[in-house]
Amino acid sequence: MNIGIDGRAAKWYRGTGIGTYTYQLISNINNIDNINEYLLFLPQNTGLELNNNFSIKPIEESTNSNFWDEVNAPNILNNTDIDLYHVPQNGVGLTENINCLKTITLHDIIPLRMPETVSDRYLNIFNNQLPKIIENCDGIITVSEFSKDDIAREFNFPKDKIFVTYLGAEDIYKPLDKKSCKNFLKNKYNIDKNFLLYVGGYSPRKNIIGILEAFSLLDPKLRENLSVVITGKKGISYTIYMKRAEDLGIKNSVIFTDFIPLDHLPLFYNACEFLVYPSFYEGFGLPPLEAMACGTPVISSNVTSIPEICSGSALLVDPYNVDELSLSMSELLSDNKLRDSMIKCGLSNCLKYSWSNTAKDTIAAYKNIIKNK
Repeated sequence: MNIGIDGRAAKWYRGTGIGTYTYQLISNINNIDNINEYLLFLPQNTGLELNNNFSIKPIEESTNSNFWDEVNAPNILNNTDIDLYHVPQNGVGLTENINCLKTITLHDIIPLRMPETVSDRYLNIFNNQLPKIIENCDGIITVSEFSKDDIAREFNFPKDKIFVTYLGAEDIYKPLDKKSCKNFLKNKYNIDKNFLLYVGGYSPRKNIIGILEAFSLLDPKLRENLSVVITGKKGISYTIYMKRAEDLGIKNSVIFTDFIPLDHLPLFYNACEFLVYPSFYEGFGLPPLEAMACGTPVISSNVTSIPEICSGSALLVDPYNVDELSLSMSELLSDNKLRDSMIKCGLSNCLKYSWSNTAKDTIAAYKNIIKNK
């Protein structure tokens, strides 16, 4: 097979969900496949050491701070030897003037399910461009059975042309010495208490308000020497979250770190008491898996893809029920036996997911799409 891949996000947006996915997909296909030929559309200096069956068509560096404006710039594929062209970032940037088979990775359809939680630019792409993009596809790759069903139902796309390729935690996520991690965070981020951790974006879809409200309901004795750490780049919702913490009387117990470098995230996962991730909607949801890989208990949602991915290895709660979320927090803080069980189950669950498997399943999807053209 001769496969073309739009790899721009692997360099421009490394550390975001789509950037991580694109980088790991290319890296792991490179690790396991020395037979098929790949043409990558990439900026220079990605840090990837590629085998001889990989060629790069250099792309000019991004000068635009808006992800969706930048990747939406059409990339023209003139190589007529390509059998299949793959656009990993929800199909954005796929043009009609490509003379080969085409596939996209459509991670989820959040803008169509929760339009109030995304930017107007992103919503416009999904409403006005995505239906045409999907019509132009010979197959779709997605990241969970939940997303597969959601996509098929929304776009009336044949299920036998939608391929599920689960994601995985990167190798940097592993158990580390908890005391050393805590010392690092104390010196670097001034975090000197035990803490509950949230990792992710600031979208209302992530339910940060629910985390704050549930924390405020904990017994004061449990909260006395405990903080909530909210990681991620401070988005436009930051002032809303800060105001809610003030109103709840927990402002001094909430730490908003802003952007965290990728190599620091494993330290946060290892140092925390547990991850709390009560998202309203996920196509996959990497943070719970990353936390489990670090030997950290997880509280997450019982909706959308989360039960499928967490598979009995996390405490799953109704994200719309703050009392239930708070009770789960209290249980994990108070019950060491439950905590140990969650750690063991989480580490076991992680073994089912890897980026190597993602790459293998993606290559199988490529073959299937080409075979059934």
